[in-house]
Amino acid sequence: MPEPHWQKSSYSGGPEGNCLYLAATPDKTIRLRESDTPDVTLAAAPGGLAALLRHLKSRD
Repeated sequence: MPEPHWQKSSYSGGPEGNCLYLAATPDKTIRLRESDTPDVTLAAAPGGLAALLRHLKSRD
């Protein structure tokens, strides 16, 4: 699989300098990684990630 095109989250870049990066891949998954451990990635289905984000936002 080719290297994904990583994009920094618009919520990243706080005073600690840690950032979250996301990338869409040809296999239709969303990949996530943190700037302090770029070799470790998580893969999620778009629907599952959307459901998680909705749940987290509803807790505010």
